[in-house]
Amino acid sequence: MEGNGPNRIARILQADEVPTPTAYFYDNGIPTRKDPPQNPYYWHSSTISKILDNRQYTGCTVNFKTTNVSFKVHKKVYREEDDWQIIPNTQDAIIDENTWLRAHELRANKRRPTALGKRSLFSGLVFCPDCGAKLHFCASRSLKSNQEFFRCANYKDGRGKCTIHFIRNVVLEQIVLEAIRSLADFVRCYESSFLFLAARRNNALQRSAVSEAAQILVKSRKRLTEIDRIIAHLYEDNILDKLSDERFMKLSDSYEQEQAELTKMIAEREEVLKTAEKATVDLRMFLKRLRDFLEINALTPEIVNTLIKRIEVHNSDRSSGHVRVKVDIYFTAIVIFDMPTAQELEKLAVDIRNNREKYGLSA
Repeated sequence: MEGNGPNRIARILQADEVPTPTAYFYDNGIPTRKDPPQNPYYWHSSTISKILDNRQYTGCTVNFKTTNVSFKVHKKVYREEDDWQIIPNTQDAIIDENTWLRAHELRANKRRPTALGKRSLFSGLVFCPDCGAKLHFCASRSLKSNQEFFRCANYKDGRGKCTIHFIRNVVLEQIVLEAIRSLADFVRCYESSFLFLAARRNNALQRSAVSEAAQILVKSRKRLTEIDRIIAHLYEDNILDKLSDERFMKLSDSYEQEQAELTKMIAEREEVLKTAEKATVDLRMFLKRLRDFLEINALTPEIVNTLIKRIEVHNSDRSSGHVRVKVDIYFTAIVIFDMPTAQELEKLAVDIRNNREKYGLSA
């Protein structure tokens, strides 16, 4: 969460003389198949990666990660993550699930330093809203720190398929810092309104996704049942010589292919419904983290990675005679949050009184 990758974490642990797992086992008399390490503090990045990807530290148990090739061949093979069985709350958690999930997202979103080894706080988080590409962080020896900037990866000095979407790193830091401060101040003064707006928005987004997924599920399951019945009839007709073997094979292959596609689609839509059920996003957790950073004077990697999910930088607008750049900041739990006006806050007070139970807000 502080912006360090596996290699960097390994170097930090080695510098702090933290014993590796194997060294720890030997020091505490715990049996292990590995030989004692020559350097008990030499961490490998692969070990860090395994620890970061281990979901069981959140207090759950993960089953069916591997299987045997067959009952005769006992070679283990790894199964797809969708086939794992995750049982929550089977042990004390070392780290909360929200933090683990956020760290998992950060690991999937690689952040490469520049040739000089420099990285911005926002590396890997800044995107172009027009083409969807990342904005590259540009730094060089000829640029001072206040001149370092982001630009669209598809710009390529005017020869690419997108416009520049230019913003200086120090300007982006000021914008993000001000946005976090404004949000923290609003939450401090109008916490119930904030919770209500966020819950209402999340519910609206979930309803549309859930409705579409539910409709597709009903149709797909119905079609699966029909295909089972059709294949059974084809088999009977083939047995009774009403259908040639060649024709039977063509038709059955076609229906089985459609069946496989439907099964995949059903699994995807079930995942949407499962995610929607879980995604009553824990706003209380987000609020707790926001309160931790109430009096911030400067941004840190932990603050950015905890609160910011994505930043979109629009192309500059010069229509007013001044250069203006619109920046959209997506927070981790609430996406984009627009500050309500005084009149909107008055209306919200009435809505909150009438809809507390609907949005799961406490009295």
